[in-house]
Amino acid sequence: MDVKTAGRTLDLIEVFASERRPLSLSELARAINAPVSSCYALVRTLEHRGYIHSLNSRRSLYPTKRLLRNAERIAEHDPLTESVWPVLRALADKTDETILLGKRLGARIAFIEVIESTRGVRYSAEVGDTHPLHASAMGKAILSRLSPGEYAAALAEIRFTRVTSATLTSRAAFERDLRASSARGWFENRGENAADILAMAVPVRSDDQLYAVAVAGPLSRVDRVFDRNLKALLAAQRQIEAAHDGVVRTPRRESRRARPAAVIA
Repeated sequence: MDVKTAGRTLDLIEVFASERRPLSLSELARAINAPVSSCYALVRTLEHRGYIHSLNSRRSLYPTKRLLRNAERIAEHDPLTESVWPVLRALADKTDETILLGKRLGARIAFIEVIESTRGVRYSAEVGDTHPLHASAMGKAILSRLSPGEYAAALAEIRFTRVTSATLTSRAAFERDLRASSARGWFENRGENAADILAMAVPVRSDDQLYAVAVAGPLSRVDRVFDRNLKALLAAQRQIEAAHDGVVRTPRRESRRARPAAVIA
């Protein structure tokens, strides 16, 4: 549920990020689907707080760098980034595929950190993107670590809608896949959310919060070196969780030779 004023403020910031040019009040109002009077009140507040300024007599508006400066200060002291970022960076260097850190948001997985591959053809994503839990390797990974009560509540929120032809669209098929994946200790998504994309994921706990880490890229390329990437992913999982609880965990099975065929509803 959005608080309207907060939602419109974020919409306004995202419009500038998308347009990357000065905008008039009427253009902003249309872009955020708000009455001009409401948009004017929002703009005036942001002007008074130093976040927006007008550029000319036509009152074209553009953000100041105050937002950037504050965002940089916040990011510099993010405790999650300080503890997990070096591990994610090393994983990106080892695999040269896109690395994702996600957290559950209701029935969806939200990306809270993204390191894109340097390859020309890659899986592209942005921080803040969300995907359905049932069509996400990270979603499956997080569900596997929930308590029975949390798991039942989370599953009740999922609608099992079809995203691609490979999406698991029945609860029974999804739970079969989840049980098999939990037993082997890692989770995958073979084109279930985006055709021709393969993602492998594991759950991780850091500072008593549950996250998932994934390696994602074009299916044909990632599949050729699946075991190598999986080994690097499981090593990253152990490293993050060892830092969390001071215990080095026993490695899980890292081969995919016994991987069951995908269950398609």
